[in-house]
Amino acid sequence: MSYYTIRGIVGRGFPILLITSVIAIFAGQILNIELHKLVSMPIILVLIPALIKIGGDTGSMLGARLSSSFHMGLGNHLHRSPVVRNSVLAALIVGICACIFVGIMVWMTGAVLGIGMPFITLMALCLIAGSFELIAVFSATIVIAFASHRFGIDPDDTVIPLIATLGDFIGVSGIFMTMHILNLI
Repeated sequence: MSYYTIRGIVGRGFPILLITSVIAIFAGQILNIELHKLVSMPIILVLIPALIKIGGDTGSMLGARLSSSFHMGLGNHLHRSPVVRNSVLAALIVGICACIFVGIMVWMTGAVLGIGMPFITLMALCLIAGSFELIAVFSATIVIAFASHRFGIDPDDTVIPLIATLGDFIGVSGIFMTMHILNLI
């Protein structure tokens, strides 16, 4: 089992960590560039950490399920696989429910702290940004998982770190895009 040596694990993991570090820097820079908009709406500062984690976490959950199905030989065909279809559907349901829950909790927190915004506006922001994030992250999860498997790279080594970081980047971008669509900025 030379596959699980220290040299092998570090050799496969280091390039992925470099890529995720660069993506995370870009996500942080988007927040830095838009800082003046965030300071004017403190409730968005409460919303951002929870909302961006939904995409990364559910995408990582989906990636782990796809990786397991590859290891068992069940997920080799994207279009015909009930494993892929059911995993995506389950992750989507979990993600949308989490977006609704986060919207309600952030609205209640804003009401208590006196920094809130109208409930409908906050829910629209959560659902639009969350849906964009989920669709983009799940698409990337499927592509990365299938590409890793096709090229002989263990999806466990690539999918979860890349998707967790992409979830942050796409989530931050999605929130600002949705704020622009809803004329909040």
